[in-house]
Amino acid sequence: MNSAEPKGDRNDSRDRALRLQTLLDMLAERGRLSVSAAAESLGVSEATVRRDFTTLAEQQLVTRTHGGVVASSVAYDLPVRYRGRGDSHAKERIAAAAGDLVEPGMVVAFNGGTTTSAVARRLAARTDLAKDGQRPAVTVVTNALNIATEMVLRPHIRSVILGGVALPQSYELTGPLATLVLQELWLDLLMLGVDGFALSTGAACHDESEAGVNAMMVRRARRVVVVAGSEKLGRRSFARICDADAVDTLVTDSDADPEIVDALRAAGTTVILA
Repeated sequence: MNSAEPKGDRNDSRDRALRLQTLLDMLAERGRLSVSAAAESLGVSEATVRRDFTTLAEQQLVTRTHGGVVASSVAYDLPVRYRGRGDSHAKERIAAAAGDLVEPGMVVAFNGGTTTSAVARRLAARTDLAKDGQRPAVTVVTNALNIATEMVLRPHIRSVILGGVALPQSYELTGPLATLVLQELWLDLLMLGVDGFALSTGAACHDESEAGVNAMMVRRARRVVVVAGSEKLGRRSFARICDADAVDTLVTDSDADPEIVDALRAAGTTVILA
């Protein structure tokens, strides 16, 4: 007796898996989905979408709302005291511009923070990276627990998380375990979130333990991209990560001070205004 799964059932399973992945990608890009919008985008019935939403909620990948779903907080949110700083629209523009810098096959590192988390979500939604069915299309290295939780759901992304002690204010892993792992890795691209960036003082953050891991990421990366809102430019913060000349590219918003932008460009930093 042949106990193999019937061909029709196999096709249905593949279609459903693809549909669930597409819903997650849409959710990563938008933050929330309604039943009607998802049904229209996928070309399926609203009843099918409701069943898919129930499946994703049972797996704790989404949270059900009246008429739809939102991204589960464990995967997408940082603690309240770490969120809500700056213009969210500007942050999304920065994320879009920075996320488009990633090419297939790259090893991309992220430290923690709201802007790097937004870039990671943008990257997760880029199914175009998986050319010719290549799996994985991109390798993500991070010390941020929230970013790792989100990336591991994406079949086209290989996730590498650093060890260390978790900081409750940023979900970042720090300490000697993190730096030991980093010493064995080479990174093509580093998306670096900062609390301050200036030509005279370089890139910096509030916490010295975070700065130590971030500095090691900079040393292991072939290209360093600082992603920061314009309000952080020209600002000095407590713990230095690296000098300004270690940063290849700055992605910021269009409200950036023109004098700061001109000075950085004159010093050799590529500046992208989103």
